[in-house]
Amino acid sequence: MLFALQLKLILNLDGLADEDESNWQRRKLDEEPAWSHNSPHVISQLAQCFSNAMVGPRAWIGGIFNRSGNRRFGSDKYLDYPLTPLQEERLRALQERLGVPFDETRLDHQEALQALWNAAFPNVKLKSLISEQWKDMGWQGANPSTDFRGCGFISLENLLFFATRYPACFHRLLFKRSGSRATWEYPFAVAGINVTFMLIQMLDLYSEKPKCLPGINFVKLLGEDDEAFDVLYCIAFAMMDAQWLAMCASYMEFKDVLQATRTQLERELSLEDIQRIEDLPAYNLI
Repeated sequence: MLFALQLKLILNLDGLADEDESNWQRRKLDEEPAWSHNSPHVISQLAQCFSNAMVGPRAWIGGIFNRSGNRRFGSDKYLDYPLTPLQEERLRALQERLGVPFDETRLDHQEALQALWNAAFPNVKLKSLISEQWKDMGWQGANPSTDFRGCGFISLENLLFFATRYPACFHRLLFKRSGSRATWEYPFAVAGINVTFMLIQMLDLYSEKPKCLPGINFVKLLGEDDEAFDVLYCIAFAMMDAQWLAMCASYMEFKDVLQATRTQLERELSLEDIQRIEDLPAYNLI
């Protein structure tokens, strides 16, 4: 129902939009704005519609993926597979990260948000942690903290890891530098939060132990590299952008792009010869 309302808003089929949104719709008919034009108001509108459809309450996010569900196995050998002490320790540490909400009153969370801005726009001074400038990165509004309700602090950690570990790839995706892009591009930051949630669902990380083959194999990778989840996030984001280009998608098709990304990642994580995160075929995208 929520997605249908957003669709009506975007297509201007009824009078649900408020005055500002109506004005924006009229301006849209008179000009050809695009993400690359760097218009904060346009970006804000796109991010708001996109995020409401994709990054709303957790029940809505889960509905996107749970229709297909994680692939489960009836054999007890998959359900009761043993973890090494190191695998168990790192899995528990990752699961603890999942439970940390973003708290805009915490100094370390404020510092992480500032660090993300500095990594994304090193030559642009952020006026305040609440600023219209954030729309240039693809957040819904002036306060990014409102967008973390779907995944919490780990989604900020993922973006910051991406920006600092693989800055060239991060900026290529942020500024849409490769490929033939759609006029209406996906909002970068909001898409990043959706990638985080997609991985959590795909790997079955809310369970005590993953019970799907990709999740089981991921735990093995985690035993080899305690940053495996963060690196996998970067791979998934780059893969999502590649899928976006391959499908010639526009922002209303983001759900389909994300599902195609998940399917491909599941295939790669199910390969028998994957011993390290670097062995994934899509690793070369970053």
